[in-house]
Amino acid sequence: MKAALPSRLSPVTCRVRLSTPPPHTCRQPPQHQTRRVVSMASISPNKREGDISDAFASLSGKAPEPLPDRYRQLKLRLVQGHEEAVIASWKRLLRALQRENELIAQTGPPIVPEIRFSHLDQDLAASKPELKKRGAAIIKGVIPEDEARAYKYEIEEYVRQNPHTRGFPSDNPQVLELYWSTIQARARFHPSLLKAQTTLMSSLWHVSNPNTPISLSTPLCYADRLRIRQPGDAQFALGPHQDGGSVERWEENGYGLGGIYNPIFRGDWESYDPFDASGRLNAVTNLYDGLGPCSMFRTFQGWLSMSNSGPGEGTLLVNPLVKETAAYTLLRPFFRDIKTLNELGGDKRRHLEVDNWEFTGGEKMTSDLQGATPGHGQEFPEGLHPHLELDRTMVHVPEVRPGDYVVWHCDTIHAVDKTHNGRGDSSVMYIPVCPTTEANAKYVARQRAAFLEGTPAPDFSGGQGEFRHVGRSTEDYVMRFCDPIGVQSLGLDRLVALEGDTPGGKEAAKLANQVLGFI
Repeated sequence: MKAALPSRLSPVTCRVRLSTPPPHTCRQPPQHQTRRVVSMASISPNKREGDISDAFASLSGKAPEPLPDRYRQLKLRLVQGHEEAVIASWKRLLRALQRENELIAQTGPPIVPEIRFSHLDQDLAASKPELKKRGAAIIKGVIPEDEARAYKYEIEEYVRQNPHTRGFPSDNPQVLELYWSTIQARARFHPSLLKAQTTLMSSLWHVSNPNTPISLSTPLCYADRLRIRQPGDAQFALGPHQDGGSVERWEENGYGLGGIYNPIFRGDWESYDPFDASGRLNAVTNLYDGLGPCSMFRTFQGWLSMSNSGPGEGTLLVNPLVKETAAYTLLRPFFRDIKTLNELGGDKRRHLEVDNWEFTGGEKMTSDLQGATPGHGQEFPEGLHPHLELDRTMVHVPEVRPGDYVVWHCDTIHAVDKTHNGRGDSSVMYIPVCPTTEANAKYVARQRAAFLEGTPAPDFSGGQGEFRHVGRSTEDYVMRFCDPIGVQSLGLDRLVALEGDTPGGKEAAKLANQVLGFI
């Protein structure tokens, strides 16, 4: 028997007419529907209204400010007792980057692995080493092309019916502040997409102890935005960046709580495993409650394509080298160039040489964390991370068609085309891949309340959101027309762990059900 939705989250907006069920309907409508009404007084005003530009200092126009001295002290503590090992590790890393960067530059977009959804298990097994090295992939044909293409037209109709929809840029919204349309629900909870997510997590991620309370086979929902980018657009020019916070990657009460990057700070970057989920359970990725910081542990960020899009056509770029780039990002603040590029007459090769960089320990230590701004994502402005050679190692993902699912590791450096030079729109729904953990369930509980009210998901901008939107998704809609695993992932039903899940996976489902009020 399905557990009743916890009474403490009773406010639900349910006076919206249900649309025709989608073709993948696999759940019979419940005999009794609980209908409730939420008042405007229940909407939390804890965050101001905004858009995607608020998540990144470069888009928001925020001028970089020097970090306080406590970051200098933090940096000293991070490498204390390991200074010589860190210096040796840095030199090995620079040599590795030199080799890998050349390969990426020569290969271009084909370096991003492509997997057929029709042969998902087979292709994942064959590509596993390359997938873990590159940290990004395209899964072809997850949702039928005609169905995925239709999503875009339905979203456009949803926006037409709700002209007060917010987005970026404000004068011609293309990254839309939409989280709860019925179209997004159908895509997020499509059984094929859910299968792709769970297969990715369980195949590529791992924990060293099977009792670790995480389920890589039971997904949780993280509601994100969507974009319909028009040809010629140059405003959504989001440069290279990482999601999941910025300064938190160094902070002891941020990612440090899980010890994720300890091998890097101890001078052994080679032993850092980007796909070990163990330490990420305790990490805090959002210490400053920004607008769009990503509080959940997402194994992958991802988007589902609703259009044809190729290199240069408003699409995604990635740096396909997840381990080395993570190590470099974290170590870069501990080193500085002895002679600047200008002092070397613009000779890039000499500037990047190992011997031109010195460790800034002791009295030379500064508070600098290049590209990191509290409350914003980690960015990689031109020139601040020179050994990554982002001008030639940021590669476009190959051509995608409607229904293809593009994913990239949570540490992956990624960007979007500065200008959309294609002829048609570049349209995607952002749908990340999240495991079941107790901390993730706590976010889902807050997100569920936002869904029931129609307000923006907790990580994002505040305001009314879709509270007054005609035709938005409701509890009724999701319960009637979405896959049961999707219903569970949104916190509307009790999570059911797979029989073959680890002891820790089953414990994670139990802890999540307690958080969500089903136990």
